[in-house]
Amino acid sequence: MKKTIPPATVLAVALAAAFPAAAQSNAEIMQELQQLRSRVGELEKQLKEAQAKPAAAAGAAGAAAPQWGMTPEQAAEFNRIAIKTESLQDNFIDQGFQGLTISGQMQAAYVWTQAQNLAGFQFLDSVASYGYNYWNSYIGMAMLDIQKEMEGGTKWRLTLTPQRGSGSVIDGYSIVNEASVSIPLTDLQTRFIAGQIPDWSGYEYLPPTQNKLITHNLLFDFTLPTGYIGAGLELTSGKWLTKVMAAQMNQNANDPGQRGSVLAFRVDYSKGEFEGFGAAGVWGKAPNFVNGDPDGDEYYDNSKIGLIEVDGYFVRGDWSVFGQLSYGRQANAAITADANGNLQTASWYGASGLAAYKFTPRLEGALRFDYINNTRNGGGLLGYGIDSSNGIGPDGNLGCVQGAAAVVPGCNDGADRYALSVGLNYLFNNYTMFKAEYRYDWARQPVFLFVDDGIYRKSTNLFGASVVVFF
Repeated sequence: MKKTIPPATVLAVALAAAFPAAAQSNAEIMQELQQLRSRVGELEKQLKEAQAKPAAAAGAAGAAAPQWGMTPEQAAEFNRIAIKTESLQDNFIDQGFQGLTISGQMQAAYVWTQAQNLAGFQFLDSVASYGYNYWNSYIGMAMLDIQKEMEGGTKWRLTLTPQRGSGSVIDGYSIVNEASVSIPLTDLQTRFIAGQIPDWSGYEYLPPTQNKLITHNLLFDFTLPTGYIGAGLELTSGKWLTKVMAAQMNQNANDPGQRGSVLAFRVDYSKGEFEGFGAAGVWGKAPNFVNGDPDGDEYYDNSKIGLIEVDGYFVRGDWSVFGQLSYGRQANAAITADANGNLQTASWYGASGLAAYKFTPRLEGALRFDYINNTRNGGGLLGYGIDSSNGIGPDGNLGCVQGAAAVVPGCNDGADRYALSVGLNYLFNNYTMFKAEYRYDWARQPVFLFVDDGIYRKSTNLFGASVVVFF
């Protein structure tokens, strides 16, 4: 039922607008309010008397009282507007716009890296051409997010990210970051989910609008899955949220001759408005991108994989604190084979922590530290073997060969990795954010190849700046 605004309220607003506020004492303000209240009472009395006179006259003449407070011309205009509004609303629903939301963002970035001897702008650079590294990651992306909620609670989502989304990292070419559906089963808290869904592990997110810094932490880049293609359930119970899927991990479908998938899960608990924690994991078989293509036909063998991580957050006032611990292993994915030439298991563990403080409501500083222990069997991370661009593997000066037995003892000893980042982000307006970051990466052994002189070193530097525009 539509509500009408009482005449007294309209008069009060009009009178308030006629008396602009000025710097006054409390006593003066109270006095004016009393005067306004008295005046409104007088006007209400006059209005009631004016409305009663036509009714009394009509009653004395034996005629019916008017049924509206408008002239016939005003009533006709009102009806015309009402019909037009209802028509527009019906048209809006018929064209499918009800429950539809569209948002987007893009990030243009400038990055300088010491080891790569690289300096320049990055925007929509192809994963297929430039690869995925800690110094380009999902940096320089553009995203269009389309979401639709149907009657009954079914949700549909398509997120497009050319060149730099999860789909591009999975197959090198896809522009789809997410294509998913969420269908209520018994109620809105029990849902069937399916499609392509980006990985949900850790405290950092893929889009630049949801991250304090420009680069991502080491765990995000090198130890967590990219995405899942499958189906599962999403359950909400009070402060708990649980998601579980049977899926292909980091691939659209199994390669010919391969079977198996993974069970992926995520559990979150929101302790209160300002803090919470979660855990995510993967168990099953996934493509072995390190040693899984021995015949070079670009079809990767699957091998057993197990990943587990826990993370948490605390946000209160000007402070934001995030943390994460991770452990993972994959069979036949280590860099160094055993003495008989048999492939070995790659395993790693690590930690990441970030603290941010708002100096002003718009200006925020952030500090992040990352660590990965990756010494076993020459090293090897999720999809990464010897990699001189990212500092993964044993001492680069030893000439160790991927998947071969240790020629010298050092080839069986992978390098631990560290990273320290400090940065600022500034919210210029409601749609624009500027970011700057300095990052120092180092390792226990010389694993960073400096492309300008061909020398392996233990550390390297990075500087980045970016602008993020969103709606």
